[in-house]
Amino acid sequence: MPKAIRTYVRVVDTLSQYVGYVAMYLIFLMVGILLLDAVTRNVIDIPLHWCIEAAQFTLASYYFLGGAMTLKDNDHVRMDLLYDRLSVTGKARLDLITMICLLFYLGVLLTGAVSSLEYAIQTNERRFSMWNPSMIPIKSLMVGCIILMMLQTVSLCFKYWAILRGAPLTDEHDPNEMGEEDVA
Repeated sequence: MPKAIRTYVRVVDTLSQYVGYVAMYLIFLMVGILLLDAVTRNVIDIPLHWCIEAAQFTLASYYFLGGAMTLKDNDHVRMDLLYDRLSVTGKARLDLITMICLLFYLGVLLTGAVSSLEYAIQTNERRFSMWNPSMIPIKSLMVGCIILMMLQTVSLCFKYWAILRGAPLTDEHDPNEMGEEDVA
């Protein structure tokens, strides 16, 4: 594979990994928000109206931010009825077809997300509640994370294509594991 493709794969994989690490720590933030809500509501009898919605936004951020790392680490759900019986190239061929379908799906999802973000910006959309938070930050995050998932999907396509060409980017023929010696 050309050096530009190897560099692209390395950069996108690294970015997905770091964004995924940020997502992992959001669980602690969400637990803290819910704990604060429980204490203020039940112990000192001062309910904070923003806690539940903040926890919901944190959870949404968690799964948006974790999508690309889930793809990169091959931790997504897969039906393994026949997949395990396939050869390495058979798996790569099937995975490449799946990634192309995923790219189409993410493209449609991105179109809707951008449209939703434009609407939120034009109308200064707010969630109808006592706290009344703006929807622009979470919708912006959604658009950015869908783009990152698309970039990660293209990275995986390059990895599967390399396996089909007989020159995998890894020694183990696993496109989800790429060592430093394979990048140089």
